[in-house]
Amino acid sequence: MSEDSGCFWIKFEGEKRLATENLAVGIQAYKEKLVTYKKREYRIWDPYRSKLASAILNGVPVHSLCYGASVLYLGASTGTTVSHVSDMVGSGGAVFAVEHTSRVARELMERVARHRPNVTPILQDARRPSEYFSVFGRMDVVYCDIAQPDQTEISINNCKKYLKPGGTLFLVIKARSINVAKNPGDIFRSEISKLQDFDVLHNVDLRPYHKDHAMVLGRYCHHETNL
Repeated sequence: MSEDSGCFWIKFEGEKRLATENLAVGIQAYKEKLVTYKKREYRIWDPYRSKLASAILNGVPVHSLCYGASVLYLGASTGTTVSHVSDMVGSGGAVFAVEHTSRVARELMERVARHRPNVTPILQDARRPSEYFSVFGRMDVVYCDIAQPDQTEISINNCKKYLKPGGTLFLVIKARSINVAKNPGDIFRSEISKLQDFDVLHNVDLRPYHKDHAMVLGRYCHHETNL
């Protein structure tokens, strides 16, 4: 077993697998495998179920998702990846999980938030960041995984509102949500060009786990004074 920032590599069924230490011991978020090693419980992280896991396997560093970090997570869905981010930031951190569909948000609450005090679900449209009434102050990380044609603009607006200068943006670019006919590589380049207020540190394709998806890691270098 070895550790890489807030995640771990564990030998499971003869293979080295990505995992996080379970903050909610004994509880699964999505029927993932639980493994006990030296009296600690770990959750095997499936890259086919999580773009963040696939990005890590494809070389994206996640040092900013460390113990004590505050994270604004856009597009939380039922909480598969949110649960692993919750593990990574630990009891000293906070994950504000934004999901606009009430049915999905209920699953997020049942599967994840009710077992994890560091997760705050927010039922709201990510296009309206000024209406996240439970979010106060600046975040260390904004994570965006939403299927909208204007997904990059939405993430930028949320960063302007909530991300600390020097904070980290994880942006999942879903090419087919932006344009079904255009070449995905062209779409990735076009979306990255919009990140004028960021130093783009990493840009990786998420194949073979997720087709027509990329993960962009950027450092926020724009200074906003108003909250």
